Amino acid sequence: MSIRNGVQLITYADRLGDGNIESMTAILEGPLNGLFTGVHVLPFYYPYDGEDAGFDPIDHTTVDERLGDWNNIKKLGESVDIMADLIVNHMSGQSEAFKDVLKNGRESTYWPLFLTKEDIFKGNDQAQIDEQIARVFRPRPTPFFSDYEVGTATDKPETVPFWTTFTSNQIDIDVESQLGKDYLSSILQSFTESNVDLIRLDAAGYAIKRAGSNCFMLEETFEFIEELSNRARGMGMQCLVEIHSHYQTQIDIAARCDSVYDFALPPLVLHTLFTKNAEALAYWLSISPRNCFTVLDTHDGIGIVDVGASGDKPGLLNADAINALVEQIHENSNGESKKATGAAANNVDLYQVNCTYYDALGKDDFAYLVARAIQFFSPGIPQVYYGGMLAAHNDMELLARTNVGRDINRPYLTTSMVEQAVEKPVVKGLMKLISLRNESDAFNGEFDVNYNNDELVLSWKKDSDTASLNVNFSAMDATITTVTNGEESVLSIGSLLA
Repeated sequence: MSIRNGVQLITYADRLGDGNIESMTAILEGPLNGLFTGVHVLPFYYPYDGEDAGFDPIDHTTVDERLGDWNNIKKLGESVDIMADLIVNHMSGQSEAFKDVLKNGRESTYWPLFLTKEDIFKGNDQAQIDEQIARVFRPRPTPFFSDYEVGTATDKPETVPFWTTFTSNQIDIDVESQLGKDYLSSILQSFTESNVDLIRLDAAGYAIKRAGSNCFMLEETFEFIEELSNRARGMGMQCLVEIHSHYQTQIDIAARCDSVYDFALPPLVLHTLFTKNAEALAYWLSISPRNCFTVLDTHDGIGIVDVGASGDKPGLLNADAINALVEQIHENSNGESKKATGAAANNVDLYQVNCTYYDALGKDDFAYLVARAIQFFSPGIPQVYYGGMLAAHNDMELLARTNVGRDINRPYLTTSMVEQAVEKPVVKGLMKLISLRNESDAFNGEFDVNYNNDELVLSWKKDSDTASLNVNFSAMDATITTVTNGEESVLSIGSLLA
């Protein structure tokens, strides 16, 4: 199958519109009509409002009835490409399978489905086990393992530490077991029957564990992703691998799968606009994977690890530049991002700053549209987060209510709020940029990047059609020039706000 090379939307089914898939679809057919060739609908499974906003499903094959059903997804998929999350690494501790394990312990039919500490770290040499555990890469400050009392209905109850890479309610699956393979196959079947075109492999990098390794993106992980992608491809779907890691790892992964995210782009664009120096950005775009999806904002924070060093491998930015980048975000957001990042709020990753992209740029409309133009002209299929689409501000009220750092960038935008937001000049300008990106055939051709004398030029050419973005950082001016069917058109990004 072929995914359309146009701009896609990332959204929750319950946070864009009035709380369900039908209302979300009405937004796409109304105020946002014709803008997007695809939609990534964030987890809509039961329950969509769990501990991790749907990424801890109790039943991954069931649409939460409060949002709708598979027919709603299928109908949406008739007009746009649909991306859905396959949560590879874990399932909810409230799932029927894990509750059966709690009740029946090792006698449970589902015991092999879940990973325990002893499954990976074997033997009685505690010093060796401690050394092996110390090597494991941790994405969060929470413990690796969570103790659960199992076999409560048997005469041999025991306390067992289960792998919980993310939260104690997200129990890691043994994807190499037959039960694990069958579980993933059942989800793929639900997807293919409901017009899902793209599968986002969430947390796939953590799926395979081996004692003595860092348990992240191992050779066996590559093989697992390849095998799962082949299965999906055979059912008419493609896979997008979600990995936050060193940029070279992203390049390596891209060579072995359908597509990856360009997670280096968001911090590099901010760094470029903050410093008015595009050297690091231009270098990255000269080597970045072409089979990628680009983002500036997502339901998670603004990733930092993707541009940083890893061991003795240098990053795209050095430590001083990264620290300056983070501090500038905090300053631009008047300290709001600081209240949602690191130890200041619960459920945070070690490598993210929680803030809307619009506020990270200090609510500067021109800078925001330049950032989006750079994204749209970068290699890959662009995705725009629903909050970013509407230039949403940090939701400090929601953050205060939940104390979940990421909620600062996960607003509830009703239909009436959307209708008001699309009247803002910055949103109207963004809509024009999206239409330009969708309509020019040049983006189906060859890409070139050039940076010289403070001027960044990103250009595309297919046959006689061309499109180029010129950003002059000395003058802070940006223009887009397109040639279609021999006719040249020049658009000043500043004029989009006039």
